This record gives sequence, C-alpha cells and structure tokens, in this order.
Amino acid sequence: MSEPAPFPILFEDDHYVAINKPSGILMHRSRISEDKVFVVQLLRDQLGRRVYPVHRLDRGTSGVLIFGKTAESAGLLGEQFMEKTVTKRYIAIVRGWVDEKGEIDYALADPDSGKGHLPALTQYACLGRSEIDAPIGLRYKTARFSLVEAMPETGRRHQIRKHFAHIMHPVIGDKKHGDVKQNTYFRNVFDMRRMLLHALELSFSHPFTNQEIRIAAGADSEFERALELVELQAFWPVIATAR
Repeated sequence: MSEPAPFPILFEDDHYVAINKPSGILMHRSRISEDKVFVVQLLRDQLGRRVYPVHRLDRGTSGVLIFGKTAESAGLLGEQFMEKTVTKRYIAIVRGWVDEKGEIDYALADPDSGKGHLPALTQYACLGRSEIDAPIGLRYKTARFSLVEAMPETGRRHQIRKHFAHIMHPVIGDKKHGDVKQNTYFRNVFDMRRMLLHALELSFSHPFTNQEIRIAAGADSEFERALELVELQAFWPVIATAR
C-alpha cells in the first residue's frame, strides 16, 4: 500500500496547525471501524510531533481542520468553539432548490452527552441552483440541485447533514441521512462516492495574540468534478486566507 499524501497545511504558527482534511478519513482510531489510517496519527507523523484536535470533522467531510500543538493551546481555542465565538462556514451540494436563505432551528439527539435532544441552529444561504438531464427519480426526467453555504451556530453531531435532511434537501452522498436514489445514481452513473460537504472556512480570535485569524480551504478535485457534473461550478465562492 502506498503512503498517504501529506496533508496540505493551511495555517501554522507556534501554537496551531490547520490542514485541508480529505474526505473519507476518520479523525482517530475507533473500536467500530477497521480503518488503518487516521488524521491525528498521519498529521503527527507528518509534523514529527504530537497534535491535539480542537474540533472534529466527519469521515466524509473535507476542509479546514485545526489542531493545537499543545493541550493548552487546543483547550483555549476549544473554549471559543464551546462559547460559539468561532465562525464556521461549510459548502454543500444538496438535493432540490433551497430558499435564498433560511434558518434551521431543530433540536438533535446527542447520544454522546446522554442529555437527549439538544438545541441546534444552522443558518444557510443558497449560492446557486441548477437543473440537469438526469432521470434520478421515477417522476421527472431532470434533477435539481443547490449549492448552499451553511453556518452552524451550534456543533451537534452530524448537524448540517441532519438539518438539511430535515428540510427535505439532503446532502448528496450522505449515506446515513441522505437520499438513497440520489446517492446510488451518483455512485453508479457518475462514479462519485464522496459526501459533498466541505468545511470552507474558520474565523476566530487567536488565543495568544488576539489577532483575527481566517483560514479557508479550497475544494478538492472530486468536489470540483461534482460541481461540474451538476453545473454549479460557477457559484463556488471566491475565498482567500487572511492571517
């Protein structure tokens, strides 16, 4: 088996390092997975030092992922995530045409906390819509898609995925909460197996310098191919990383 490619480094200083996480890789070892490679271990080997996760991304989600270089630095930035002062922007391709903008206020179960359903809030905006010749369902000869920007104000497990499924616009490629017909079509016809959810940008106040940090991650080649397949490439937002 070939060695995994090094992670693209988006930001690094004495306290933090941020990468553009690929889709399809778990954060760390899990008893319920037979995976052999994990983000934490690979990045540790790449940098030659321990790293401490500040937040998490699902296996299928790509994009900005930041680590502390010490437990202290990870904890300080983690407090900002808990206090909801970190701005998070995600991009997703979803089924159907969503509203121009909206708010999804829908409590979600949090099995890890043992507290039952917890409040969950996601703001979103539609960046663009398309309709392509793809008879995915039985009723129509075309299929509609939207490119959406999602800004979760809370951080529940699978929040964006569950919220868009709740409003009947599931994320394409989401095996757990998505549309089986859409996912099957993308896999069999387009040879597209990844979930089309990407962590585009993180903005926060640096805990040690008080500098405003904005870290952005471009789309990978498979996400770019998906944008072309559903004719949404023109709506991808212009991004730039400011440190």
